[in-house]
Amino acid sequence: MLILQGDARDSRHDRRLAFALAAVAGGLNAAAFHEVGFFSANMTGNVSAMSSLLAMGQWSRGLGYLTVILSFILGAMVSTLTICEGLRRGIVTIYARVILAEGVMIAMLGISRTALDREAGVPLLILGLAFLMGLQNAIVTHISNARVRTTHVSGMSTDIGIGLARMIDILRGQKAREDRQAVKTRLLLHIGTVLSFLLGGIVGVLSWRIVGDLCFGLAGLVLACVALLSIASASQIEVQPDPLD
Repeated sequence: MLILQGDARDSRHDRRLAFALAAVAGGLNAAAFHEVGFFSANMTGNVSAMSSLLAMGQWSRGLGYLTVILSFILGAMVSTLTICEGLRRGIVTIYARVILAEGVMIAMLGISRTALDREAGVPLLILGLAFLMGLQNAIVTHISNARVRTTHVSGMSTDIGIGLARMIDILRGQKAREDRQAVKTRLLLHIGTVLSFLLGGIVGVLSWRIVGDLCFGLAGLVLACVALLSIASASQIEVQPDPLD
């Protein structure tokens, strides 16, 4: 799931990765919103809120949104630098290692919530999640050649609309039928990713209501399992004996 890159990946790899990470992202975003009333991965909404606040002269609140946006960008930048360095060194498990690090950081974020005053911990939660969502988005963008995005629901919804329109054209005979499978594959990917984000959000809120901040640890555990399974599969591939020996 986290080993093959770009054109070496097939639709099955993309779907498994997109559905798993979108579910975790949806759960984290919904749980955080349920707790503090703020979406850490919705950069469109955050930029709109910032522009509105700045226009109303509420500079301090507007700059607060700017820090969230910059945290998201910083996460994407750190992720990209780490991946590029890993690829230069020939580390085939670099994507899995970054996801594993993300899982550990999410768990640490949940633990820190129990150690800090609830009010004092709110900025840490918002900025921390923004950083981690930027980090995750950069990973899936790189590994899938931008075919997969895990938190950009508005973009995926646009792609769903485009895909449905193309399917209608194919059924009407106004587009080559040989394009049908490619359009269908992309459509299923985007629909499944949005649904995974939605279902993950439902599970995230229910988990937060039942176990509180422990839900962040559970989300980190899911990411860690995805990463460790990929690392294990890569190790098995590397140690397979040469059949010509």
